[in-house]
Amino acid sequence: MKEFGLQLWSIRDEFRDKERARAAFKTIASYGYTQAQTAGAYDFVDPAEFRRYADDAGIKFVGTHYKWDRIKKDIKGTIAYHRALGVDEIGIGGYGANTLEDLRAFIKTFNELGAIYHKEGFVLSYHNHTGEFSNQFKVFEGKTRYRHLLDELDPESVKFNLDAGWAQIAGMDVRALIEEMAGRINILHVKDVQADYCYGEINGETYSGPQRIEVGRGNMNYKGIIETAERCGVKYFVVEDEFYSTDNPLESVKMSADYIKANLLEK
Repeated sequence: MKEFGLQLWSIRDEFRDKERARAAFKTIASYGYTQAQTAGAYDFVDPAEFRRYADDAGIKFVGTHYKWDRIKKDIKGTIAYHRALGVDEIGIGGYGANTLEDLRAFIKTFNELGAIYHKEGFVLSYHNHTGEFSNQFKVFEGKTRYRHLLDELDPESVKFNLDAGWAQIAGMDVRALIEEMAGRINILHVKDVQADYCYGEINGETYSGPQRIEVGRGNMNYKGIIETAERCGVKYFVVEDEFYSTDNPLESVKMSADYIKANLLEK
């Protein structure tokens, strides 16, 4: 791994107004981040201006988590937005299908939209949590939701934004999963996992499981995961810190960056 990025959800409070956003890009650049993935539409600023903030700090956008309703209902606007940002990957943060019919309808729509956006030079991408893998949530026709997605989404126009931390929490062998998905992952989310339990809700589902934490403070084998990911065609490694061991998310993303620079970057 030669460089790494940040999912801006990690420091979402920094993106409430123009001045604070501009400063945030400069701050994360000083930590060593050279890439970013957006989280939302940032309606307080024109996307071209938002991109200038990142460019001025030496940060390149590599993908988005965008609003699913906009992706579906405003194709022209979504294309214009992503062209202004300079990215070709249009992502969503997940989808909580509650029935097989709902899941199939989602897959059909995602494939149809994927074909439309692909003709314009884009790919759609899907980001996971734990529920897509877990038998304790919804299993349809004997298959987890993620298995349905892998089997039925179009590999030409749709990619996966695999969240390695959530996959491990769900009990997956992350390296084996990446190998199975070779060529289908552009962005890998990098977060660490501790054994301590936490409780919460994800997409309307109650979650209890190992705690997510800054990179380097958990037990994930990121040296091995990154080696496998690079061999299998992953393009971007994007930190996503969601639980913080400090009172300041900026300090937490610095902790992750410091660990990556010391232990995971190519020397």
